Amino acid sequence: MSLPKSKGWLTEIGVATSRPAAFAVYVVYGLAWITLGNGLEWHSFATLATWGMTLVIQRAEHRDTQAIHAKLDELLKVAGRDHVMKVDDEDAEEVESEREEIRRTSASCGTALSTDNQA
Repeated sequence: MSLPKSKGWLTEIGVATSRPAAFAVYVVYGLAWITLGNGLEWHSFATLATWGMTLVIQRAEHRDTQAIHAKLDELLKVAGRDHVMKVDDEDAEEVESEREEIRRTSASCGTALSTDNQA
């Protein structure tokens, strides 16, 4: 249950934290905290280290996700399922409904998708 206006901006915040500009904001914020705050005490260092590692992890995950999406888009294009590539631009709820539609379609064609039978 999410508000219609909040669907897109939450995703945009996540994408923005994976951009190089987020690291610049982190450095500026850290320098301001050290110079204008209480200096570099242990809790300041721990907080800055946690935020820094979060940005590094977010960046790596975003890069990996984008690489996987590029590969999947190419496979979908070759398979002639171009309309499925547009699912990336939708909100999570719309993606879930698209997945249900694909499952219904494949089940009616006799090619049910099952993860239980995969070895």
